[in-house]
Amino acid sequence: MVTSRGLFLKVNSFKSTDKDSMNNASNYIIAFSVFILAFMMVFLDRYNRLESPFAIKSNNEILFLSEGGSLDDLIPILSEYEIEFDSDELMWVAGIKGWSSFRPGRYELGPHSSYNQFLSRLSRGEQDPFMVRIGGGMEFDRFALRVANQFLFTSDELIESMKDSVLLADLGIEEHHLIGRMLPNSYEMYWTTTPEQFVRRMMREFDVAVTNPYMDRASELSMTIDEITTLASIIEWEVRHVDEKAKVSGLYWNRLNRRMRLQADPTVVYAIGERRRLFNSDYRVVHPYNTYTFRGLPPGPINNPRITSIQAALFPENHDYLFMVAAPGTGYHTFTTDFQDHLRESRRWSAWISEQHRLREQREREEQNSQTQEAS
Repeated sequence: MVTSRGLFLKVNSFKSTDKDSMNNASNYIIAFSVFILAFMMVFLDRYNRLESPFAIKSNNEILFLSEGGSLDDLIPILSEYEIEFDSDELMWVAGIKGWSSFRPGRYELGPHSSYNQFLSRLSRGEQDPFMVRIGGGMEFDRFALRVANQFLFTSDELIESMKDSVLLADLGIEEHHLIGRMLPNSYEMYWTTTPEQFVRRMMREFDVAVTNPYMDRASELSMTIDEITTLASIIEWEVRHVDEKAKVSGLYWNRLNRRMRLQADPTVVYAIGERRRLFNSDYRVVHPYNTYTFRGLPPGPINNPRITSIQAALFPENHDYLFMVAAPGTGYHTFTTDFQDHLRESRRWSAWISEQHRLREQREREEQNSQTQEAS
């Protein structure tokens, strides 16, 4: 027989057991929740360090890496730039992702990026191209220097490639003609482009812009493309204003067709090796490029002419002019058909030059006197 007291104890016992079970379940839930929370915090922390787009910050720096290496070599290089990063985190991410080296190149850095994105680009060598600017009217050595200043290679390395007989034979061009095909323009290239790659690229660009569209026209004139670039290079140095190029070209063509010496001052400048005012003795220099002493065109171009000079050589203005001299103070020329008229215009030019020298010397004296008075 169960008494009321016994029944009460049993009920209390059941209640106590349920309560303990509930407490244990709550503890398990809490413990599991703490574990999940801790796991998520660790996961988010690791993910943030791996993929945070703000891990590396820079002021839109351009990173130049002249040679590849290990990441240990990279850290001090990055420290030389205005780049914010944690070297320990960078190495940690590199270890996790397996990035162990970097390749040379020119890398444009945005305002921020993740470690993984940054290391991936450098390890794969995914550099950014840039616009190479090729100026016009440059003789061989100056061209090599100006171009090399924009690339990883040196001017000596570029000159070596431009004189490489094997490369030139493969391209089908002679060394003294090559400079004429280095067409002035802006080209998208990579900083790590090799000298040979550069030369081949420039030859392709020239073929697209000049050889292919103008080969037939050159043939009509009984000229080769290299003879056209030679004439164009003289026009390039002779003419300051584009709208006068075809007129000067017409004069040169008139002299060539009459088998007269070109007597082009730019060829004398090239022969003496410096760009300055010419003296009478300069015109007598014995040099194959001096068109005052040799008939016809010089052996090759004296610089890399612009497309406007090449087009002027191909499409000269039709006129009867045979002589020209610089027009005072305009940057243009005065053209004549008669030698006596040419001498008259030349005297006028010489008088103007003498007057400019006199005025310059006068200004220099006045400035010197003014400085002396101020000092006293």
